Amino acid sequence: MKKILAYLKPYGVSMTVSYTVKILATMAELALPYILSYIIDYIIRPLEGQTDVDTKAVINRIVLWSVLMMFCAAVAVVGNITANRMAAKVSKSVAGEIRSDLFKRTMALSPAQTDHYTVASLESRLTTDTYNIHHFMNVVQRMGIRAPIMLIGGLIITATLDPVLTGVMACVLPFIFLAVYGISVKGLPLFRETQKAVDGMVKVVREDAQGIRVIKALSRKQYESDRYDTANRNLAAKEKKANITMAAANPVMNFFMNLGLTAVVFAGAIRVNSDLTEPGKIVAFIQYFTLISMAMLAISRLFVIFSKASASAGRVAEVLDTPADLEVKKETDYPAQITKPFICFDKVSFAYNNTKNVLHDISFTLEKGQSLGIIGATGSGKTTILALLMRLYDVTEGNVYIDGKDIRTIPADKLHTMFGAAMQNDFIFAGKINENIKFFRDISDEEMHSAAKTAQADGFILGFEEGYERELTSKGNNLSGGQRQRTFISRAVAGKPQILVLDDSSSALDYRTDSALRKALKTDTAGSTTVIAAQRVSSVMSCDKIIVLSEGRISAMGTHEYLLEASEEYRDISNSQMGGAVLD
Repeated sequence: MKKILAYLKPYGVSMTVSYTVKILATMAELALPYILSYIIDYIIRPLEGQTDVDTKAVINRIVLWSVLMMFCAAVAVVGNITANRMAAKVSKSVAGEIRSDLFKRTMALSPAQTDHYTVASLESRLTTDTYNIHHFMNVVQRMGIRAPIMLIGGLIITATLDPVLTGVMACVLPFIFLAVYGISVKGLPLFRETQKAVDGMVKVVREDAQGIRVIKALSRKQYESDRYDTANRNLAAKEKKANITMAAANPVMNFFMNLGLTAVVFAGAIRVNSDLTEPGKIVAFIQYFTLISMAMLAISRLFVIFSKASASAGRVAEVLDTPADLEVKKETDYPAQITKPFICFDKVSFAYNNTKNVLHDISFTLEKGQSLGIIGATGSGKTTILALLMRLYDVTEGNVYIDGKDIRTIPADKLHTMFGAAMQNDFIFAGKINENIKFFRDISDEEMHSAAKTAQADGFILGFEEGYERELTSKGNNLSGGQRQRTFISRAVAGKPQILVLDDSSSALDYRTDSALRKALKTDTAGSTTVIAAQRVSSVMSCDKIIVLSEGRISAMGTHEYLLEASEEYRDISNSQMGGAVLD
């Protein structure tokens, strides 16, 4: 929570003003029962049994004190409204800053860190957890000052009215504090478990929303409904357990407060009957006891809200405090190799989460402007090589060089501007086609059109009535698979990258379009170094160099013609796909 509360520092002046107004309003509210007690005991009660009363003078005194009561009530209302509005403004601004910083930190997480937290958990932290923090900051500014003042001020004023009755009332307060504290200590870990259950449900919803077409096509709606019901029941059970635990606070408090109120009324009746106190003080005591009861209920509510917010704050701070991964290393630790080719993998091995290696001793070189094809079975490590090339992960062993420099020594902004990438799991956001291709980069319309022509996308785009102004849905669901892939490639090519990375990006294209795409890429991106991972031989056969991957190892490397002769595995793939033919 300390990390989150630090966001309040810039708003110290505004919060001080808000608290000052809130204190004045609360004190005005506390004065009301005292004034009423004074009117009863010192203006009205002395009139009992008197016959010669100056009615006008009495009425004037009553009116005067009534006006004072109205003034205090107005100060309480206006002050509380003003302070609450200021509190809402501060909590809104602070929550916005926390959410913004959390989003920026989430975007800065490395893929490995994202894998660790999971996307569903990060979504939950950005939504549910930040809401809990926002709610806590709002409520604590509104009730965090008012409730303690009402509690302590009420006790002080009642002590001046009748110390004996105050002592009777105060006897129940320790029991209330102990009950609330014990319940809150037990409830905090339960809310942490609840937030984890929220992560699980968000994960299921996210997966089902993304895969709804497949779910319907394979008639798995009932299965997914059952899976959601399981996650929902788990969340409901944990929420029920946490809420039942915290719900005990109010009944326990009410029991002790009613017990204390009964004791006060009983003791007060005895003292009034014995002329040890006045009826007005008993009336004031009952009102103060009500105010104190409300203050104690507010404090118990604060404990519940704090328990939720504390659990959420810990989850948010965990992400905010996550150390930067993939930091830029010193060249003294990873010296440059000036004589190296443009791209060089030198004895690279890699394991996700430092477990079992998925790549073993990968070594190859690529000159500037050349093209490399990587082919192999699913799970052979093709995408992993591309991820290591772009430094989405760091190698476990070995080195990756670009233009003679170990990529760990190249700043991320400089490294990533070298690349244009169309990946397997690329995305399209809801917006126009031209916005998706330009991707908010400084790219002219002419460059965008040229890239679309290279990617064989210009034709289908102009086939739309709106052309490049065509609105796309999220994930591009109003495009075909092949149209989406050509949009991805257009985006990759539009930036005129030094290194063009294509990860199985033409798998949804027919052979004719794929052939036209390969010819256009070879002509229009001649200055770029191209790395293509594919399962189709036709997608890589024209590359200057082809790597055949098998279970994370290079089983063969060379040109298409060489591999047809030297690699049985490559030859089998080629024959199975093309019957040994050479396709143009």
